[in-house]
Amino acid sequence: MAAFSKSFGKSVARTVALGAWLAGLSAGVVAPAAVAEENTRGRELFELCQQCHGANAGGNPLTLAPSIAGLQQWYVERQLTGFKAGYRGQEFHDIAGMRMRPMARWLKTDDDVKAVAAYVSSLPPVRPAPTLVGGDAAKGQAFYAPCTACHGPDGSGNQLLNAPALNHASDWYLLTQLRNFKAGIRGTNAGDSFGKIMQPMSMTLPDEQAMKDVIAYITTLSAKTASAQ
Repeated sequence: MAAFSKSFGKSVARTVALGAWLAGLSAGVVAPAAVAEENTRGRELFELCQQCHGANAGGNPLTLAPSIAGLQQWYVERQLTGFKAGYRGQEFHDIAGMRMRPMARWLKTDDDVKAVAAYVSSLPPVRPAPTLVGGDAAKGQAFYAPCTACHGPDGSGNQLLNAPALNHASDWYLLTQLRNFKAGIRGTNAGDSFGKIMQPMSMTLPDEQAMKDVIAYITTLSAKTASAQ
C-alpha cells in the first residue's frame, strides 16, 4: 500500500508539472531557457556556431559574427537556407557571407536547419555594445520613418512583411548589410526575393553618414526595448 501511495504521488506530481508546462505554453510564457533546454538537437548543432557567435549568440565583430540571440526562428531559417542555396555568401566582396556559407552547408537536412534556428530563437536577446561613432540619432529617426512600415516603430519586425527584428542587432553588422544592399552585393541575386525588397530601400539613404544616423536611431530602440523588459 505504501509503495502504491508513493507511486501514485509521483504520478500526480508529474501530471501537475505537465499541466503547468502546458498552461505556460498556451499562454506563451514558457521560459526561453526551458525551451532551449528541450531542443537537444538544436543545442548540439549550435556548438559549432558558438565558436564565432558566442555561447549566448551575442556575436563577435572580430569574427564577423553578428548578434543572433532571440532572432525570429523563421528569419534564421530563411537566412540559413539562403546561405545553403547560394543566394547569400557567394559574392566575392561579402567576406562575412563567404565565411558563413560553409557553416550553413554543414547543416545537412531541413530538420537540422529548423532545430538550430529554433534554438537560436529561444535564447534571450542580447543587446550588443555599440561600436560605431559619428551617428546622429535625431537625424536617423527621419531616415527610419520609411523602415517602420515593415520593421515596425520599435524595430521588432513583422513576419507577415518578411521583416526581421532590428532592435537587438549589432550596429556594425547593420552598417555592413546596408553597404552591401546599396552596392548590389546583397539583394540582387535572382534567388533572394526578399533581399530584392530591401535593396531599393537602402537607396533612400544617400550616403555613409545617413547609414550611421539611422543605425544610431535603431540603437536607441534597443535601449528602449531593454528598459521595458
